[in-house]
Amino acid sequence: MFSSRLPGSLARNRLSLAVERARTDARPFTDLTESNPTRAGFSYPPGLLEPLAQHAALRYEPEPLGMFAGRQAASGDFLRRGIPVPPERSVITASTSEAYSVLFKLLCDPGDTVLAPRPSYPLVEHLTRLDAVGVEPYDLEYHDRWSIDVDRIRRALEHSSRTRAVIVVSPNNPTGSIVSRDELDAISSLCRKHGTALIADEVFADYPLQGRLSSVLLQNDALTFGLGGLSKSVGLPQIKLGWIGVNGPDDLVRDALERLETICDTYLSVSTPAQVAAASLLTEGASVRSQICARVVENHRALSKAVEACPACSLLHAEGGWYAVVQVPATRAEEALVLDLLQNAEVLVHPGYFFDFQREAFIVVSLLPEPQLFVPAIARMLAEIARVS
Repeated sequence: MFSSRLPGSLARNRLSLAVERARTDARPFTDLTESNPTRAGFSYPPGLLEPLAQHAALRYEPEPLGMFAGRQAASGDFLRRGIPVPPERSVITASTSEAYSVLFKLLCDPGDTVLAPRPSYPLVEHLTRLDAVGVEPYDLEYHDRWSIDVDRIRRALEHSSRTRAVIVVSPNNPTGSIVSRDELDAISSLCRKHGTALIADEVFADYPLQGRLSSVLLQNDALTFGLGGLSKSVGLPQIKLGWIGVNGPDDLVRDALERLETICDTYLSVSTPAQVAAASLLTEGASVRSQICARVVENHRALSKAVEACPACSLLHAEGGWYAVVQVPATRAEEALVLDLLQNAEVLVHPGYFFDFQREAFIVVSLLPEPQLFVPAIARMLAEIARVS
């Protein structure tokens, strides 16, 4: 009766069941998987959401690619990061997930394929399946720092005419790796050669752990789409506003925007209040962004210091984002370890296999929790790992 685009089984895994039992039994634990900034103790400016109630929000004048106010706000946010994307090359969506789906509709026929990084957050495989598109992984390889297997991308493009896009996530979730200049040059050149688009998910670009993060949109060899949104840039996932910046050869950009207009006009999913308020939210929410950035840097520093004192573990190098990856002894399955950490150390973490790590054993922690919760939780986590190793 139901579509094959949905998983055949929706049964929950052992970890989600264990978390549910812990919450039902009111057993305390520190959630080091927290990804929602509105639950992480940040101070939001009073009246931040008042612009949503502007009088202009009472009028419905839909624009498929987004109202000019929204597109101008997105353009301004790109420029804040040093990326010149004019409003005319900005597209407003209800979320980054919707932006992916819109782009799959733009670029792919059913059965076409996109390339996506591994390990990474398991979102693309769900979105592609819902759009009847295949996804083929290319590896992020770790040798003191993460690097992209560009040869794998090259081989995939050479052997299949149905590969329609290469997806890069920079900074990647959860590895915190960014696309280097050399990697970008190589990938964009391959995309241009094979008539393939480049999709860059840069939602974590405001959170460098060192230096400043650049953008894939600064090259124009290939037709390129850069994704961002309020969810990460100012910690407002509930407002549901994302955007796409478009760059590349002028003729391809023009053709892409014409077709995007048709797709977006079919849905008209973005709310008027969110678009009217976008510029104000991005300006006034900058203080939240600053708090998040300071928090993740502080927690990453504390995590690094704690792991250094635990010879059995190592912290993998990261350059941005708000997650961290800890390699732990592969003496038992990751799921068993994570269940033990929840039961014995009262700490919830992600196992590496959630993100499609190709070998064990890794755990992934969020850097969002308040330090007074994060630091003792990390201490308990490492103590338990040392005990069972």
